[in-house]
Amino acid sequence: MRIDLHCHSAVSDGSCPPAEVMRRARAAGLDVVALTDHDTQAGHEQARQALPDGLTLLPGMELSCQQDGHSVHLLAYLADPGNQELAAECERIAGDRVRRAQEMVTRLQDLGVPVSWEQVATIAGGGTVGRPHIAQAMAAAGVIGSPAEAFTSAWLAPGGRAHVSRYALPPARAISLVRAAGGVAVLAHPGLPARGWLMPGETIAGLAAAGLAGLEVDHPDQDERQRDRLRALAASLDLAATGGSDDHGSLTGYRIGCETTPPGAYQELLARAAATPPGGSAPPGGSAPPGGSAPPGGSAAP
Repeated sequence: MRIDLHCHSAVSDGSCPPAEVMRRARAAGLDVVALTDHDTQAGHEQARQALPDGLTLLPGMELSCQQDGHSVHLLAYLADPGNQELAAECERIAGDRVRRAQEMVTRLQDLGVPVSWEQVATIAGGGTVGRPHIAQAMAAAGVIGSPAEAFTSAWLAPGGRAHVSRYALPPARAISLVRAAGGVAVLAHPGLPARGWLMPGETIAGLAAAGLAGLEVDHPDQDERQRDRLRALAASLDLAATGGSDDHGSLTGYRIGCETTPPGAYQELLARAAATPPGGSAPPGGSAPPGGSAPPGGSAAP
């Protein structure tokens, strides 16, 4: 099985609608794909309706968190979208994303960059607004050569001239919310010093004690040294070692399927989710017997 547990659609900051993401996933030879838009599960129904034969959808999202003043992302799978507490936090995060983006646009204008909030909102297309949309507006204005150039200290990176902080959950709190909604949480790309912070092993151990289910080990931006470190750490903490492309469509070169999750790790996540029904609780690291996967062509929706 080929399994990609991290990709985005135009519902957040990807370039492709959920239906197109599903088509591209199957064309890339995937058997299982997780749709993990930022702080929202709004694209899942569109994705389910467009599922090609032979492809299984694992519902997910990428939650915005903050630890020790640094941005942290948490991949949440199989969480009940009807869970009121989790839904309320996602709504609060999304609302603050708008405030943050508007303030970033204002700062860019003060720096002489000819971008407007209307441009950014149009690029977002009604999806969850984020820095990639601002970066696209900057590139369209000719201020930078490509959107990637916006994520530096000169512009939108943490500490940058136009950077603005935003509301985010403490990761331990986010893990608790996901588990209470019957889901499982995986720490996304924790080995990326280029993103401003390399999460210490002792911090990850604390999150494992709080109920973290896995670490994203195989990610396009994590080198072999970081992967080796994270794989060893996952084994020592009884965490699933996952992988995903973190595909954002044209913004990342349509790379869906370039990194994958081992089938055993996928089964482990499903088993842990089955052991923690909505509103319930399972001990950190605990798991139910394997066998909770949906058949190819179906959906692993809760």
